[in-house]
Amino acid sequence: MKKAILIGATSGIGNGLAKLLVDHNYKVGLTGRRTALLNELKNEYPNSFFIKTFDVTDRINTVLKLDELTAELGGLDLLIICSGTGDINEKLDFEIESRTINTNVLGFTSSANWAFNYFEKQKFGHLVAISSIGGLRGSRQSPAYNATKAFQINYLEGLRQKAAKLKEPIFVTDIRPGLVDTAMAKGEGLFWIMPVEKAVRQIYKAIVRKKRVAYVTKRWRLIAEILKRIPKVIYDKM
Repeated sequence: MKKAILIGATSGIGNGLAKLLVDHNYKVGLTGRRTALLNELKNEYPNSFFIKTFDVTDRINTVLKLDELTAELGGLDLLIICSGTGDINEKLDFEIESRTINTNVLGFTSSANWAFNYFEKQKFGHLVAISSIGGLRGSRQSPAYNATKAFQINYLEGLRQKAAKLKEPIFVTDIRPGLVDTAMAKGEGLFWIMPVEKAVRQIYKAIVRKKRVAYVTKRWRLIAEILKRIPKVIYDKM
């Protein structure tokens, strides 16, 4: 039986992936900040889920709890980082920007760094992270969110380079969703918003195929290509 840890499993994509992994014969460690929600999941699959409550912005505790969870699972094949935050912040409230950076940069890096070092030591493993199509360009509505997702995209690319140099079966997958129908999707008249179940199925397929980069749903790849090609002089006025 394969072992996985899912960081940020209490809702949305993380919650859906947790259940799908169990359906595919994984033993799964679940983490999050809300103990009650983790316990609800644990009660659904008491023999398959192992839980630890912590906040990824607490680096020392993150490392400690990941070590404990891996020991309880009896090893680790797959780690998925789903934790993240972001808000529309046109008024540039610094508290919002700071919270976003702490979670999406510092918390993300702490988790990814731990996972890669663990996999390098055991000479195999698969790190998956949910970044965002938003990381491709800046945003006047949510500057910190898009900027932190750009950091994640580049950090994951750097880890893929490190894995290639090691020449070991260590895989790094960057999942870049468009709009998914979760609490993270904010605003009116959202374009091409997708149900969580559909997004989770496509994410799982990308994990199985060990893809380097996957857009979810697939049609968001078209939007990504358009975004990357919009001239800066035009994009700055959007």
